[in-house]
Amino acid sequence: MMMGKKNEILDLSFDFALEIIKLVKHLKVNKEFVMSDQLLRSGTSVGANITEAQAAQSPKDFIAKMSIASKEARESNYWLRLLDKSDYLNNYPNKLVLFNMSQSIVKLLTSIIKTSREKNK
Repeated sequence: MMMGKKNEILDLSFDFALEIIKLVKHLKVNKEFVMSDQLLRSGTSVGANITEAQAAQSPKDFIAKMSIASKEARESNYWLRLLDKSDYLNNYPNKLVLFNMSQSIVKLLTSIIKTSREKNK
């Protein structure tokens, strides 16, 4: 078990990836494969990039990794919106949870990137 300081963005992005995996399983049962594959890639990539950023070689590298994570989070939000408007999420119970998580991740990453850039001027 990991000890130490809690990292909100790491925890949130990991939980988001788990929710994305659950949704993709649901979508595949309903025979939706193309958008769900895209969502699986972008949704799980968010946390992977945030995790990579924790071992960044420099502040510039940290900002770059977090920026990639932000782009992936925004892409995930796009796929979620598209799936929703295409009526694939009508009966999905955690739809609002996913949208809220996605928006929270983007806001947190935007703040982290902005703060990091200001510190490293």
